[in-house]
Amino acid sequence: MVLVEEERSIEEGLLELSNQSDASGCRITACVILSTFVAVCGSFSFGVAIGYTSGAEIGIMKDMGLSIAEFSAFASFSTLGATFGALFSGKMAIVLGRRGTMWVSDILCVIGWLCIAFAKNVLWLNFGRISSGIGIGLISYVVPVYIAEITPKHIRGTFTFFNQLLQNSGLALVFFWGNFISWRKMALLGALPCVIQGIGLFLVPESPRWLAKVGADEELENSLLRLRGREADISREASEIQVFNKMLESDSKSSFSDLFQRKYRHTLVVGIGLMLIQQFSGSTAVISYASTIFRKAGFSVAIGSTLLGIFMIPKAMIGLILVDKWGRRPLLLTSACGMSITCMFVGLAFTLQKMQLLPKLTPVLTFICVTLYIASYAVGVGALPWIIMSEIFPMNIKVTAGTLVTLASWSSSSIVTYAFNFLFEWSTQGTFYIFGAIGGAALIFIWLLVSETKGLSLEEIQTSLTRQPNEINHM
Repeated sequence: MVLVEEERSIEEGLLELSNQSDASGCRITACVILSTFVAVCGSFSFGVAIGYTSGAEIGIMKDMGLSIAEFSAFASFSTLGATFGALFSGKMAIVLGRRGTMWVSDILCVIGWLCIAFAKNVLWLNFGRISSGIGIGLISYVVPVYIAEITPKHIRGTFTFFNQLLQNSGLALVFFWGNFISWRKMALLGALPCVIQGIGLFLVPESPRWLAKVGADEELENSLLRLRGREADISREASEIQVFNKMLESDSKSSFSDLFQRKYRHTLVVGIGLMLIQQFSGSTAVISYASTIFRKAGFSVAIGSTLLGIFMIPKAMIGLILVDKWGRRPLLLTSACGMSITCMFVGLAFTLQKMQLLPKLTPVLTFICVTLYIASYAVGVGALPWIIMSEIFPMNIKVTAGTLVTLASWSSSSIVTYAFNFLFEWSTQGTFYIFGAIGGAALIFIWLLVSETKGLSLEEIQTSLTRQPNEINHM
């Protein structure tokens, strides 16, 4: 009883501090911008890795003499490596810090890309793909978490969305330049942003919330001063972070069993559910095998890839602009709806092709719908699951919960990436009807379970979500 009252008083103090500091964290400093830029350099390499198989498919299969099964394995080894990296991403982010984890990911990615660029046989290709995949698994967790923890709450969604924008920039590079440069040079370009990030990390501060977690109060204040400006009053924000961290420490230590406490059940279902929606709706498969889809539909691969490359960055800007205006929930619903509808139309296009009806319509309809599918994905389902994951889990379960959610994302992505070629051979139209149906189910999931987090501090989000079960019990 005493513990409950103590926890409740801490929560009330936290909310009071948060209300007092609404205006204090609005300023966007050069340090926040630089820190975000450095963090999302890894996201650029992430994007190159996702789209690499689409741009390099013909060249690699020809030069290395790979079969469809061998190339499918090569493509899936990236997500397999990322699954392995996801297992250690949360723990590493706690032990080494956010910056230390990004340094490790940079080393793994650079090694991987160099192995691919200078590969003499399929073993080096696969080793490089796995190594870079492990690095990407670390990046996918730590980058959105780091950005969410350093940015003021009023622009947190926009800045975290830069993660998706740079991923799309990497995809654009592959889709556009893949028609003009060799797959080996593309691999070298994939390594370049990791080198830039590795150097830039010396210039940016560590996450203040991680510093609070490890008890480095002086470093926490120095970090906040760099992020908010030397003239800023950071005392209230520092107190808010420290109070919430103490509340979590008095609650429980981080362990796997903590995830299944009743008050964390909702956040865990939302985090894992959004990642499964992201992957099983076909996103990674469509992006990784865009050239295969165009070829099957009879649309020019060179023209389709080039136009997709040009389109990638502008469509990502839409989500960047809207995420802190519309909010997470409306964008997720719009995104899932668009993905479901466009998949159904791609399925329809391939149905017409199979029935030998309207042969000139299939290529054009397929290209338009694949483009709109990727646009719908980028607006919400592509980035927002990672943003929401970085927001909803308190520090005491962020390691285990973040690891489990990231693992769910990459393991399901590995399954979809490997199985897509075989599904596509089985039924071109059936594959997209399945993706469309999953997108429809995603609408129901988002409508019923996903709450809005726009404009709230991390502490406010996490307090409200974890208090819900207790409030229900008292009623």
